[in-house]
Amino acid sequence: MKDDCIFCKILEGKIPSQMVYKDEKVTAFHDVHPLAPVHILIVPNQHIDDLNGVTSGDESSLGHMFTTAKLIAEKEGIQDSGYRVVVNTGAGAGQTVFHLHMHLLGGKQLSNKLC
Repeated sequence: MKDDCIFCKILEGKIPSQMVYKDEKVTAFHDVHPLAPVHILIVPNQHIDDLNGVTSGDESSLGHMFTTAKLIAEKEGIQDSGYRVVVNTGAGAGQTVFHLHMHLLGGKQLSNKLC
């Protein structure tokens, strides 16, 4: 965990969140500034800055992020209407919190434009 990382603080329970899922590899919680009716962040429990910091040892956790996204989409009732999964890497791509995370967005018709 990194002391200055807001997501690490959420994972440690130092900052409250609306958690929707947690296991030994990942945690998921509602985004505080949602861009869709369903906007949930899925983060690995270990701190990784971004995709550039991923190693082959992280493959299990990263794959688990996708199966968790599918599970949460089903739980939120958006699996049939459609949903988007987004990972931003670096400030130029829009990453504002430098702890790898996945955005799960759905619950409305999403634009065909890039996120």
